[in-house]
Amino acid sequence: MRTIALCADDYALHPLVDEAVEQLVLQGRLSATSCMTTAPRWAEAARRLPALRPRLSVGLHFNLTEGHGAQPAPGIGQVIAQAYTGRLTASAMRTDWQRQLDAFEDALGSAPDFIDGHQHVHQLPGVRTALQAELQARYGDRGMALPWVRSTAPAGRLWRDPKASIIALLGGWSSTRRLQRLGVPHNHGFGGVYGFDAPTPEAYSRHMAQWLAQLQSGSLMMCHPATAPVEGDAIGAQRAVEYAYLRSDAFGKALQAAHCRIAQGVLQPLFGG
Repeated sequence: MRTIALCADDYALHPLVDEAVEQLVLQGRLSATSCMTTAPRWAEAARRLPALRPRLSVGLHFNLTEGHGAQPAPGIGQVIAQAYTGRLTASAMRTDWQRQLDAFEDALGSAPDFIDGHQHVHQLPGVRTALQAELQARYGDRGMALPWVRSTAPAGRLWRDPKASIIALLGGWSSTRRLQRLGVPHNHGFGGVYGFDAPTPEAYSRHMAQWLAQLQSGSLMMCHPATAPVEGDAIGAQRAVEYAYLRSDAFGKALQAAHCRIAQGVLQPLFGG
């Protein structure tokens, strides 16, 4: 039986996202959720997390590209271009890391269990250098365990998917090698990448079957559920499809067939830290 982690991204983005996280935790279908502390409703949403946290790892979803409708934000293409032309300097990014980590700690009274990034920006040049410096200064130098960090290096043969390979080429593989070299805990293989092109739970289940076949113990899979379509969100309709499948008996049967179980509680030992 392989033990894998399933993380719902974007907590605090919208009440329907938060509701999906809560319901899936109660069903034993989630390991973790990553939180957007830049969201205007973050402080309100955070108050619901302590009751879930014994069963749920809670992390920071570092954000550079979501303006939450209140202010313009650069698109992911622009951020990637800035990162690879040296315009996202580690010194500038350090301020963003401090601001978002402070917001997490102020709301929950503790460090995040883990770190990842909205649209995987945490793995980009400059951003990842600033992350490591801030983690060491904030936690390592004070004798605290470092949060584990999401690796997007694809599990097994999932690199054959074009989108998964692009994410890996844009920092997944190089960032993972850096995490290994520095001894930072991280997941061992990544899944859940697709084009948000599954219009029904049955279509999404076909992606799931491919991911479960490749994940190993200690791998991480991401998801983006909401209990209903989220208006104004680029993947708002797909969120409801994911939720419908993840709460279904079909998902439970797929886990059994693949000899997988969803980890719950503290994930640090699963990821080698």
